[in-house]
Amino acid sequence: MAIKKKDKTTATNDKTKSESKRTASRGLVKKRTLKVKKESSRKTSRKKKGRVDVLLEELLKAGCHFGHLVSKVNPRMQEYIFTARDGVHIFDLFKTKSQLEEAMNYLVKVTSSGGKIIFVGTKRQAIKAVKKAAQETGMFYVSTRWVGGLLTNWKEVKKNLERLEELKKKLSQKNTSLTKYELSVLRRERSRLESLYDGLGGLEELPDCLFIVDTKREQTAIREAKRMGIGLVGITDTNADPREIDYVIPANDDAQASVDYILGKVTEAIKQAKNDQE
Repeated sequence: MAIKKKDKTTATNDKTKSESKRTASRGLVKKRTLKVKKESSRKTSRKKKGRVDVLLEELLKAGCHFGHLVSKVNPRMQEYIFTARDGVHIFDLFKTKSQLEEAMNYLVKVTSSGGKIIFVGTKRQAIKAVKKAAQETGMFYVSTRWVGGLLTNWKEVKKNLERLEELKKKLSQKNTSLTKYELSVLRRERSRLESLYDGLGGLEELPDCLFIVDTKREQTAIREAKRMGIGLVGITDTNADPREIDYVIPANDDAQASVDYILGKVTEAIKQAKNDQE
């Protein structure tokens, strides 16, 4: 009989232990779900504020850390360089991240106040990314070559842009009294103007900012912008002079993945800010 009593007490003890374990596990599950809910609410609140995160791992994966050969360095870029490896400079990605975020904040302020941006990138690696960024943000771009006097001789450039719009309307009409020869002349004129000003259609006044891919290459655009007091944001490699740019993004401007990543983040930040305003 004594043995049976022991069995009953141990059984009851086992039940109470299992019930306590279940309640404890339920409590842990509740705590974990609450933590997940809190983290998700924090993430959504960050997204509502228009914050776009730049991750070091993504910068590294995109190859943003590769600079030029050590022999081609501009001494004024030393503060953004972490080390040299196999004769090639390596950017400090912590500084690249902070500089990119600062540039994004500036560009968001420009667009939020109704300002206009021209994305400039005429090198092969930048053409697609520049066009995409401009189209997705409702801005403008230069992807073929920078036309001298585009900013400093704006009155004449504006006339050419207006003429281009006029030609597009004329040539889009189905019923026209123009002869074949006259149409061919107008088409040649349109193609010439498009080769010069494609991506600037609808720009009615001087832009507030230029975003430049490869600041060493686009010297004419930089000089004109500085002369007209227009803000400059640029992807600046180790061979360029950072003093020319207001918001320097120290990164690889030769790799397409690097350019795509940086312009992608800029586009995301501007679009997020526009959505928040709406």
